[in-house]
Amino acid sequence: MEDISLHILDIAENSVRAGASLVKIQIDEDLKNDQLVVRIEDNGQGMKEQELENSLNPFFTTKKDKKIGLGLSLFHDAARIAGGNLEITTRENWGTKIKAVFQHSHIDRKPLGSIKNTIEILVIGNSHVDFIYKHRKGEEKIAFDTRKLRDGIEADSLYPAVMIKKIQQLFINGHK
Repeated sequence: MEDISLHILDIAENSVRAGASLVKIQIDEDLKNDQLVVRIEDNGQGMKEQELENSLNPFFTTKKDKKIGLGLSLFHDAARIAGGNLEITTRENWGTKIKAVFQHSHIDRKPLGSIKNTIEILVIGNSHVDFIYKHRKGEEKIAFDTRKLRDGIEADSLYPAVMIKKIQQLFINGHK
């Protein structure tokens, strides 16, 4: 994967496949402490102990139609290569939390990428799931919650266009 936003997309899509009705994505760019921290949390089915033990193995997957599961292992490698780490906290029927820490200034840290596009894809492609997104970079902050953005929008043909407009406004007013 070329950038961190694509890792976020992959992990969040896994959350949706795991039955999550709520996915939280938080990005903290702590320039003072030279850290980039990405947290993705869901209320999906969580992982069994055996799945957690194998979750960073690229040759393990729970998807019946696939033989490999690169998502978490690639995200782990990206964090490790950039002087960081990846932590997974999960419990069956409770959900999963992923925390990836990167050295922000590390020469091998992947670029953040288009978070706006990632959020748009997640929200529009999964209208039955709620997303909370928070991003802090220094003193700048951007945050939204689809449960609040949905006010007055019915899940019909106008939903995608209205949600994209609301997301774009948030990113225009906040940082990119």
